[in-house]
Amino acid sequence: MKFVDEVSIQVQAGDGGNGSASFRREKFVPFGGPDGGDGGDGGSVWLEADEGLNTLADFRHERRFRAQRGENGMGRQKTGKSGEDVVIRVPIGTIVTDEDTGEELGDLTRDGQRLLVARGGRGGLGNIHFKSSTNRAPRRTTPGREGERRGLRLELKVLADVGLLGMPNAGKSTFIRSVSAAKPRVADYPFTTLYPNLGVVRVEAHRSFVVADIPGLIEGAAEGAGLGVRFLKHLARTRLLLHLVDGVPSDPDRDPVEDVRSLFRELERFSPELASRERWLVINKLDQLSPEDRQPWVDDIVQRLAWSGPVFGISAATGEGTRVLCGRVMSWLEERREEDAARTDQEQDSE
Repeated sequence: MKFVDEVSIQVQAGDGGNGSASFRREKFVPFGGPDGGDGGDGGSVWLEADEGLNTLADFRHERRFRAQRGENGMGRQKTGKSGEDVVIRVPIGTIVTDEDTGEELGDLTRDGQRLLVARGGRGGLGNIHFKSSTNRAPRRTTPGREGERRGLRLELKVLADVGLLGMPNAGKSTFIRSVSAAKPRVADYPFTTLYPNLGVVRVEAHRSFVVADIPGLIEGAAEGAGLGVRFLKHLARTRLLLHLVDGVPSDPDRDPVEDVRSLFRELERFSPELASRERWLVINKLDQLSPEDRQPWVDDIVQRLAWSGPVFGISAATGEGTRVLCGRVMSWLEERREEDAARTDQEQDSE
């Protein structure tokens, strides 16, 4: 199965209908003048952000979209019916780029936001427009214009407050199942996560945040190894990174400390700005240790890493420690939102 976070599609707006060359044909009107109507406009193609969608996977099967052509004009000055628009639903966070020019056409960041990507052709003019004092019976019309045609590249950057970062089998899918209603697939092998799962974590009434389970990364991801750089892009908009560590690796040759360092090197190579983002250490799978061994184990990892930021020991499988962690995350996000609101107010006051 292939993860789809970037797809190419073809869109074609409808052509405009042709203008009509018609003349009045009525009883007692032997010399009826021109009465040809205009052609209808072609339908346009729109993209619309839908909060109910999380991936671009639906475009694996349908990649060509075409709007309806406008109808031709008719006699009695009747304008042809305009073609119906095509509205393509995409996830919030989709960036749209023209494949031919490389121009970024838009960034859909709000539910219901629309972006016009191919404009329908205008309908042609009927012969009534060409009547003059010297030409009482014009047969001239104009054809409808062609609708726009475009190749588009859609790229999804998950809109989440918190990103789960970690090596394969760190337990990210299990964690998101534990703290939210999302149901990502969980299995005991690398790269279980093939799609970025979004989950809404409700701490209490009216206090919630969105967490993104980012597919597993391996050393060399910044150069495209494994699942590659495409998945690193999904972290671009998160405000806080939870670095989930397999605290008790099933492979005795793996070292949690080296896993943290390796993945952080990939982050620094891919994006220094992303690497500088707030990052908390979450040591998972402590249920596999006896209660008296857990804190010394955590302390050892923290000491060897010389970690100075927040540290949490949890078990995603049993839920131990996850409630405390989510409460701290919620409080941190609320503080950031208050700071943003205050900064916006200051900027508005200074204008």
